[in-house]
Amino acid sequence: MGAGALGVTACAQSDNDSAQACADSQTYNWKMVTTWPPNFPGLGTHAQKLADYIQTASNGRIKIRLFAGGELVPPFEVFGAVSQGMAEMGHGAAYYWKGKSEAAQFFTALPFGLSAPELNGWFYYGGGLELYRELYAPFNLVPFPAGNTGVQMGGWFNKEINSLADLEGLKMRIPGLGGEVLARAGGTPVATPGSEIFTALQTGAIDASEWVGPYNDMAIGLHQAARYYYYPGWQEPGPALEAIFNKDAFDSLPPDLQKIVELACSAVNDQMFAEYVARNGQSLEQLLELEAEGEIEIRKFPDEVLIELRRISDEVVQEIVNRDPAAEKIYASFEAYRKRTAKWTAISEQAMLNVRDL
Repeated sequence: MGAGALGVTACAQSDNDSAQACADSQTYNWKMVTTWPPNFPGLGTHAQKLADYIQTASNGRIKIRLFAGGELVPPFEVFGAVSQGMAEMGHGAAYYWKGKSEAAQFFTALPFGLSAPELNGWFYYGGGLELYRELYAPFNLVPFPAGNTGVQMGGWFNKEINSLADLEGLKMRIPGLGGEVLARAGGTPVATPGSEIFTALQTGAIDASEWVGPYNDMAIGLHQAARYYYYPGWQEPGPALEAIFNKDAFDSLPPDLQKIVELACSAVNDQMFAEYVARNGQSLEQLLELEAEGEIEIRKFPDEVLIELRRISDEVVQEIVNRDPAAEKIYASFEAYRKRTAKWTAISEQAMLNVRDL
């Protein structure tokens, strides 16, 4: 039957009151596919938390079975699987679907773009969510923001980066627009699922990799595969994760269950960010101990490198905007919001952080 297995089939023959009672007891058996390794800290565990929240808050009316990346479909095929109805929902990151729509990348992160709080402001109160839904509608999908890692690290490298020339010929695992910027700088971006990054870096199949930050990077052992750990994560200043729902499945839900889905996504969106703020701080302490022992080096990208990467980023984004009407519309909203909110950020969060440790 459509939209999962329906628990009650006799409602169509009932009177109105009985039909409502049947609707209230109807159950939906859903599959959820993700891009993340099984039970992966933060990313995978919050995907499971989303499924659990929906099931619990609906009192079991929506039952969800989660499949990690590769268990039902390959990690980078989540979008298509949910679009086609192979699964009713998925969890991943919009920049993985740039082959479907270049503009989708704008809903994860733009290089040198919005921080996590700023991005959430755009989604919920700046018109971003409406544009997100509009872009995904032709694919039979309904998206929701469903997580954010906060600003990421620049990545692990097996050589020092002292100038832009050091990026030439570099094979690096880096998705989305950041990968396009690297390519323009002379490097080679490589699309590698999270579960394969450590082996690729350790064996030399790639020379560098960005993943997330201390919390997740240590979880897959990247500190054991490369020496130099660079910051800041210019490529992902506040990347949003997404929950996507097959539109037919979502529309089949009664209004109360749709609201439960919406609120569960919002809760996970907030809680994932909170976890990353806390866990990255804990994991960084461990990395600083390794640095003190001479095993790794934590370094800031040289300013001249960041300035050039920013220049290239602006070029790459503008070229996409010029050739894609959807990207042009989304970016106009994004950029107007960024300029407006940057004035407040400068005299609030940024100003406070600049003086906090004087």
